[in-house]
Amino acid sequence: MLCNNVNKQRGEITISSSEVSCDANDQLEIGEKLVVFLLKVINISGSGTAIYKGSYKDRVVAVKRILRSHIILANQEIANLKAFQQHQNVVRFYGEGRDRDFLYLALELCDCDLNDLIQLYSPDSSQNMTISSNLEKLRNNLGDVQLWKENNGRPSPLLLKLMRDMVSGLVVVHDMGIIHRDLKPQNILIIKESSTLCAKISDMGISRKLRDNKASLTKSTTGCGTTGWKAKEWLLFERQTLAMDLFSLGCLLFFCITHGRHPFGDHDERNRNIRNDDAQDLYLVQDFPEAFHLISLLLKADHNLRPKAIEVLHHPLFWNAEKRLSFFRDTSDRVSKNNNLFEALESTADTSLGTEKMCWINVILGWNKKVHAEIIMYIFTGANGAYEFSSVRDLLRLIGYILNHYQELPNVIQNLVGSLYEGIDDYFTRRFPLLLIEVYKVVCLYKEDECLKKYFNAI
Repeated sequence: MLCNNVNKQRGEITISSSEVSCDANDQLEIGEKLVVFLLKVINISGSGTAIYKGSYKDRVVAVKRILRSHIILANQEIANLKAFQQHQNVVRFYGEGRDRDFLYLALELCDCDLNDLIQLYSPDSSQNMTISSNLEKLRNNLGDVQLWKENNGRPSPLLLKLMRDMVSGLVVVHDMGIIHRDLKPQNILIIKESSTLCAKISDMGISRKLRDNKASLTKSTTGCGTTGWKAKEWLLFERQTLAMDLFSLGCLLFFCITHGRHPFGDHDERNRNIRNDDAQDLYLVQDFPEAFHLISLLLKADHNLRPKAIEVLHHPLFWNAEKRLSFFRDTSDRVSKNNNLFEALESTADTSLGTEKMCWINVILGWNKKVHAEIIMYIFTGANGAYEFSSVRDLLRLIGYILNHYQELPNVIQNLVGSLYEGIDDYFTRRFPLLLIEVYKVVCLYKEDECLKKYFNAI
């Protein structure tokens, strides 16, 4: 941890300032640039690594003190940090210092880690936990933070940003051919920047760089990492690939969405459930289709089936309202020119539209039953063609029409669908919650189409 907060967690020992030996000035100077504030302890681990507040070239930093006996691992960490120290979603490395016993790394000082943030603002825990003085101070510093929406409990725009920050950081780590190998809430640090929060990947202590264009590490590189956050292949002592981090990422995204829960259960049972491919708590996000789809892929037991970090970054879970609606509109436009896409899209109608066929009276309950009558009447009196209420394409046409002609719509229609983008998206999402992910899964098969590829590989 490189954050401005002392935290207790499994496998770590938090110490008080009275247990730290220091000089008369409570400071340790390492060379001319680095100063360690020995009484300002952030964290100390069982491996002998300690984190202090300090300064480097007059900049306030976190100082990671590592035993010289771990010098090889420390040098690997420095090399990996230097590779992407300018990326906004990876903790920055400023410099180093050494003495007879220790190596000192000057790193970016953050406000807290993801575990503290979720614990502090979770509506589940705030009612039952006693806020420590450190966490109370943290809350005062961070201010009024909303991580989940009040109306449906889904991640707020801020939490979605932090989740996307984590993915962005992992993309750059993987682009450098580095496996992090220890992604967990305590290694995602949060810093307040201007009026918002930013998430950064930290602790590259056990990260490894793939060499010579190899896709995996050897089977012998095991025995570290954090219990409950390691992928099945690591627990079974198989080869380690970049996909290991994607499994941990899936657990992290689930952790954020569910106020701090883990998809594989409580601490003592996680490793057993991971080995058995039993994500027993995954049902907690089943009513959030985009999250359920992505996390299910990330937690696949077969690492070859997990998406790459860059693919995660462009998943609909992270799309804003404007992009979601534009995707519907562009898909509708493309369907009319591609019969195969049309047939594939219509095959999802029962699921996408949430409709059912009443065979005994030969009636199909179409999507018009879920849309206000005023809107149905308006589209039939307009000059934009006929609509078939059992057709997914025609529902997408309706959404595209409202999006394109919003300013021309009568006030009564605007009031029904709400504001441009956010209001329209909310209106149709509440009525057709599975529409986006079902259409997305179909369009994935046609993602090289010139009109649609921007939703899969745009940077």
